[in-house]
Amino acid sequence: MSLRIVVTVKYVPDATGDRHFADDLTVDRDDVDGLLSELDEYAVEQALQIAENADDAEITVLTIGPEEAKDALRKALSMGADKAIHVEDDDLHGTDAIGTSLVLAKAIEKAGYDLVISGMASTDGTMGVVPALVAERLGVPQVTLLSEVSVEGGPDGTVKGRRDGDIASEQLQASLPAVVSVTDQSGEARYPSFKGIMAAKKKPVTSWDLDDLDIEAEEVGLEGAYTVVDSATERPARTAGTIVKDEGEGGKQLAEFLAGQKFI
Repeated sequence: MSLRIVVTVKYVPDATGDRHFADDLTVDRDDVDGLLSELDEYAVEQALQIAENADDAEITVLTIGPEEAKDALRKALSMGADKAIHVEDDDLHGTDAIGTSLVLAKAIEKAGYDLVISGMASTDGTMGVVPALVAERLGVPQVTLLSEVSVEGGPDGTVKGRRDGDIASEQLQASLPAVVSVTDQSGEARYPSFKGIMAAKKKPVTSWDLDDLDIEAEEVGLEGAYTVVDSATERPARTAGTIVKDEGEGGKQLAEFLAGQKFI
């Protein structure tokens, strides 16, 4: 029996771009290029490594987002995932972490799974709570923030991993099905090969909307959000820096400047 791995990924605004809020105080995604969240690349990589060590495994990548979110799926498919699911619906605009977990859980259940793998957080929201929320909705164990992960025994087996803390490391395990999240210390993600990029164009991408998942519009989007942005202020423009000319007193001036900024 094939080990069914679902990797949740997110299409996020490029962190190096000039990001802004739209009039409704959601991120203006039309104003900046998007890409597969870097932290989710680690989740895809760990899924690929687990599949390579399994007798039989299938990797599905799942995302929620607008039409452009297919770019994130294509990146994951070019890395080696087998197929993809794209949940797209205009009523999803403004969905918060709790609503996102509902949509992901419904889609994961519909797709079928033994193991769900997520990145430790998204690079735009950076909340890091969605894997735990998804596990709660699915009613399965969660083993989060892993620096190392493996599966033993196939679909009816066990997922094991190491969680590194500030003062100690923990060895954790859970019976499948389960949800795990991996950190950026779990192993560098591979670059898609030319062969992988070409093969990704032929891999299936299934599209679902809220009706397909039996979710009411009122449960998601801005209307169903539990968290709301009340206000936002533009980051002030960068000002010219202070130049310290060393004419014998440079070190003293530099120290006084740092002390004045409470850096030392």
